[in-house]
Amino acid sequence: MAARSGNGVSGRVVSGGSVAEGFEPVRAAFESNFGGRDELGASVALYRGAEPLVDLWGGYRDVAGTRPWERDTMVLVFSTSKGLAGLAVALTHSRGLLDFEERVATYWPEFAQHGKGAITVRQLLSHQAGLPAVDQRLDAGVMADLDRMASILARQRHAWEPGTRHGYHGLSLGWYENELIRRVDPAHRSLGRFFHDELAVPLGLDFHIGLPADIPESRVAEIDGFTSLQMVLHLNVMPAGMVLAHMWPGSLVARTMGNPRLRGPADINRPEYRRVEWPAGNGTGTVRSIARAYAEFASGGGALGIRPETLRALEEATPPPSGGTRDVILKVDTCLSMGMWKPSPSFRFGSSERAYGTVGMGGSFGFADPDTGTGFAYAPNRLGFHIWDDPREKALRDALVACL
Repeated sequence: MAARSGNGVSGRVVSGGSVAEGFEPVRAAFESNFGGRDELGASVALYRGAEPLVDLWGGYRDVAGTRPWERDTMVLVFSTSKGLAGLAVALTHSRGLLDFEERVATYWPEFAQHGKGAITVRQLLSHQAGLPAVDQRLDAGVMADLDRMASILARQRHAWEPGTRHGYHGLSLGWYENELIRRVDPAHRSLGRFFHDELAVPLGLDFHIGLPADIPESRVAEIDGFTSLQMVLHLNVMPAGMVLAHMWPGSLVARTMGNPRLRGPADINRPEYRRVEWPAGNGTGTVRSIARAYAEFASGGGALGIRPETLRALEEATPPPSGGTRDVILKVDTCLSMGMWKPSPSFRFGSSERAYGTVGMGGSFGFADPDTGTGFAYAPNRLGFHIWDDPREKALRDALVACL
């Protein structure tokens, strides 16, 4: 397809990039976000296999609105990182290193402490293991010591009988995934290093789980975030039960979301947290890299040699827990499977139930659509309050659906 490139101005906001012929409505929706939806800086991308169909960026990478978002601007994507971590875990399955139906303790014997011996890899990846909280106080120093983290996680008690309920393992899932990869990888690499070597390098991705020290500060967008108290003012768009439970010290929700202790989500963009590997929450890179990674899996995984059974596992939803689909942490109905979100009655995305991806704090989202062989990603640096369907992201996704 022929691409239409160039830089334009929407009001005072500079935008750049290109769209393939037929995807012009996506550019229009992207520029409208800056005029009518309070966008500060953002990027959106759509790939079909290795072919870019949409690659747009615009606005400003600093909160003051003085430094334009550029082609190589990197941005923290919060829990959208989980999707990239999930693809890394899927790659170990494709290589025969990990069986989704096997017990976690088979690979990591210490994990069996406190009655966790029967938890399967599938249950863990599908947020059914009862391990959303980490009770020992964490900080960047503790998180940087992967052996210490493994010991802390192995001693954690589950909050419900595994398989009976599910609840979003918002911060903890990536640490468990990290230790699984360290155990099954013949080179015992961390998840961040495995992702870099086995996905980022082969696919040419500019994305990191644990940002290298040699990445210039000027490349990374500032985050315009919010505080926990500000969440209370947005109960019309955030699940009220989750927000109120988060404000109650000692609740499972507060324990899940409050460790490490941060003033707000923007603190994850501080240098000490950027540098450590936090696979569930601190992935940082270009948005096109997220779209390209998902597109590789959506289009068959040929460049990485992904086996069909691995792709099927990602595309088929894990059976819901026996206690139903109400999420213990988010306090809404969710469909979580294999480290990913799946389409559900309350959150529709992709062309069919085969789609999979992850949403991130503030509005970011990335997903694979196997029916069209495409990967989509969007990320802003001004955080919104929606758990999913942020109006800025939804406007772009709706425009893409019409184009596809």
